[in-house]
Amino acid sequence: MVLLPAGYAAASTAAVSVSIIPVSGDVDPGMAAFIERALKDTASSDIIIFEMDTFGGRVDSALKIVDTISDVTGRKTIAYVSNKAISAGALIALSCNELVMKQHTTIGDCAPISFSSEGPQMMGEKFQSPLRAKFRALARKNNYPQALSEAMVTPDMEVLEVITPTGKVYMDSVAYPDLPEEEKKKILSKRIVVKKGELLTMDDAEALQLGFSRMSVSDLDELTEKLGISASAVTRIEQKWSEILSRFIHSIAPILLMVGLGTLYIELKAPGFGLPGMIGIVCLSLVFFNQYIVGLADYTELIVIALGFVLLGFEMFVIPGFGIAGIAGFICLAVGMVLAFQDFMIPDPKLPWQGELLLKNVIQVLGSLVTAFLFSLLFLRYGFPKLSKVIPGPYLSSTLTGSHADSMEVIGIKPGDTGIAGTALRPSGKAEIGRRTVDVIADGEFIDKGTAIKVSEIKGNRIIVIRDSYHE
Repeated sequence: MVLLPAGYAAASTAAVSVSIIPVSGDVDPGMAAFIERALKDTASSDIIIFEMDTFGGRVDSALKIVDTISDVTGRKTIAYVSNKAISAGALIALSCNELVMKQHTTIGDCAPISFSSEGPQMMGEKFQSPLRAKFRALARKNNYPQALSEAMVTPDMEVLEVITPTGKVYMDSVAYPDLPEEEKKKILSKRIVVKKGELLTMDDAEALQLGFSRMSVSDLDELTEKLGISASAVTRIEQKWSEILSRFIHSIAPILLMVGLGTLYIELKAPGFGLPGMIGIVCLSLVFFNQYIVGLADYTELIVIALGFVLLGFEMFVIPGFGIAGIAGFICLAVGMVLAFQDFMIPDPKLPWQGELLLKNVIQVLGSLVTAFLFSLLFLRYGFPKLSKVIPGPYLSSTLTGSHADSMEVIGIKPGDTGIAGTALRPSGKAEIGRRTVDVIADGEFIDKGTAIKVSEIKGNRIIVIRDSYHE
């Protein structure tokens, strides 16, 4: 059964308070920030139960959660696997003092992987070694089998179960031949529990048998019942709306980056400052301040991004066109956003996943920048001219019908040409001469509309006409 802190057995129903913290969905910076806040809010609780249901996620976020849970003192922490604790979820679960699993749930498979065009690829020894060290440290701290814990990370390990008169131990098959002969003679039996080439993944029964889980339960109520805790003593900590929004913004950050950078470029190419510029500032601000809230961005990133906006403003309002200031502004924004997606500036060689994370962030930001630039060009070329069809005017909608050039030679009118007065000529008006409608001036008399006229002379750009009595 679960081992309670000293003194709990005698007064379990009276003095013990329990808080439940859900650990569900992707392991990301938002989850790390939520768990840190939840542990502060439950400082008076005697037992903290982490309800696990996750396939894992970011290594850096998982390690931050592990450190946060490991720093809890004076309170018991229990990982309760309600569905699954895979990959980074297994690492978080083993950071708790005890593990309890719901029936038919699973835990394990914490091999570091990366994604490429060929799909997920398992990362090499350089990445596995520091993770194995972390698993060993957690196993020693919370009394889990060390060799089996490492087998969740590395598929090349073969783990043996060795039975001796003093009990059962698990060891790497590579370490077994190095045992003294006296120790080998005491071994009653041995068997392979994790084959080479496999990662350790356990259901609740296997986890109980191998010494990880303390017990299997049907649901959370049975767990609290076996702890001897009344339902009134249990408090569930839920995410605040702001934390849910933060995790959502993090999930759409690449889209916000693309929209923000694209609209800023459109603003640079358009006169003045308007809606595209405001949209760009809002999108990039949402991304940055979200990273600031979850603890990844700091004042350094803020200064770099602010410098980028200043350079873009200088390009917009001081220097015409798009030049060095604009390019430097976008570079500052890109650098600031890359740094805002991680809690380090230069990757630590001892933590190889930091280099992978930096590369991923650079690709994400540069990809958003290039995509935004291309979409902006397409919008300026094809979308912007069509806005007049959906946005009300006023617009200059007149055509060149009825216009005339200053030179009569261009429009082909000469003295002697005949036509019809299109309007009353008193003395000026319009007339139809040939197939053109032109401005004319009547010579010496007013001429009614519809009267036949004839060009008498042309003075500069003025057409002088008289009544054409021959065609009346």
